This record gives sequence, structure tokens and C-alpha cells, in this order.
Amino acid sequence: MKRRSLPVAAAFAATAALLLTACGSEDDNSSGNDKIAGAEQGTEKPTKSAQPSGAPAENKPDGVDVSLPKDMNLVFDWAEPEDENEAAAMEDAANFLRALYRGVDKQTTKDAALTAYATGDGLHYGEVQINEWIKGGWTATGTRRHYEATTRSASNGSSVEVAFCSDASKFYGKEVTTGKALKTEPSLKDFGHYKIIMVKVPTSDGLWQASKVFVETEAEQCQ
Repeated sequence: MKRRSLPVAAAFAATAALLLTACGSEDDNSSGNDKIAGAEQGTEKPTKSAQPSGAPAENKPDGVDVSLPKDMNLVFDWAEPEDENEAAAMEDAANFLRALYRGVDKQTTKDAALTAYATGDGLHYGEVQINEWIKGGWTATGTRRHYEATTRSASNGSSVEVAFCSDASKFYGKEVTTGKALKTEPSLKDFGHYKIIMVKVPTSDGLWQASKVFVETEAEQCQ
């Protein structure tokens, strides 16, 4: 078993817990009248291969870079919805996570990617998470997998809920100063279930932003 000092372990555990903390309030797209799409995606074969962390998005704003270092890999192992808006919202939910971890890598909340793919409570969530990594003196390394995604559209078509599981059992903190990976034994704490409310930007063709983020920690259904 790989061990590390208790202060570092406790501090990193606190940050990991915060990274799985919900931010925001209930959105009106949870209405029972809303269209539910992609409920069976978790068992379908993806329509395209899992996307690597820096994969370019077709609707990515000009000049916005969401690439990540080679040792920080975000995998999105999910099928694309048939609905065009839901597909775009799902892709930009992935871009939001890329932007968040790009901020962790760059050690800043001011990177253009975060403000491109987040707004309101979603932007605040991203900034809080990045700042906790910065305060701890950590970046990240390894592979973080996202899977079993579903989408749900609001009745007015202006927002989409993107829900999915995450597995961070092979994704670790890394000390910025030493480059040392802070590895831990796999546990239920590695699994989370996300619901990200994506809203369409009216002034941009096909761009969606994360407006709220809800996360269930220690999600048994994601194991």
C-alpha cells in the first residue's frame, strides 16, 4: 500500500470532498413535463470513441483553448444524443470540465476557457474548485472517466440537464512544487454523480454554458 503523511492526506481528502460539493439551487428544468432523453445511454455502445482531455469541440469559441497536459486525461465515455441541442449541451458540459481542470493545471481561475463554458453559479463552482487546488499547492494527474450520461431538456428549450457518473480512482493530486503524485487506495469516495445545468448562449451559435452544478458524493450507482 502506498502511504503519505497524514496532514497531506487529510488536506487532499478535504479538497476532494469539496470538488464533489453541489453548488446552486434547483432548476426549473426538473419539471415533470420536461422531455427526458438518453435514459438508456449508459448501456448503449458509444456512437464515437471516448474523447481525450484536449479533444477539440466542433462548437468551441474561436481562440479558446481547452487542451490539458498529457498526464491529465479526462475521458468522456458516453453516447451522443440524437437531439442536436442536447448533443451540443453534452459536449460543452465536457468542455466545462476540461476548462475547470485546465484552470487547475494553469493554477488560475482567470483562464478564458472557464468563462467561455461557465456562467452564474456554474462559474462560481469552477472558481471555488480551482482555488482549493491552488491553496493546497496541487495540480492533478491521471485519468478521470465520465460515463452513463443522460440528458434532459427544459420545456422552453433554453436549458439542458446533463447527468453522468465520474470515476476518479485513477486521478490523483500532484504537488506543484515537487511533481509528486499523491496516490490513494481506491474507495467509494472516487465515484460521483453529476447533474450540470447547461444554458444556451443566445448571442452565440451552438454554445452552451454550465449555469449550475449538483454532485452526489460516494455514488454507489456509479461503481
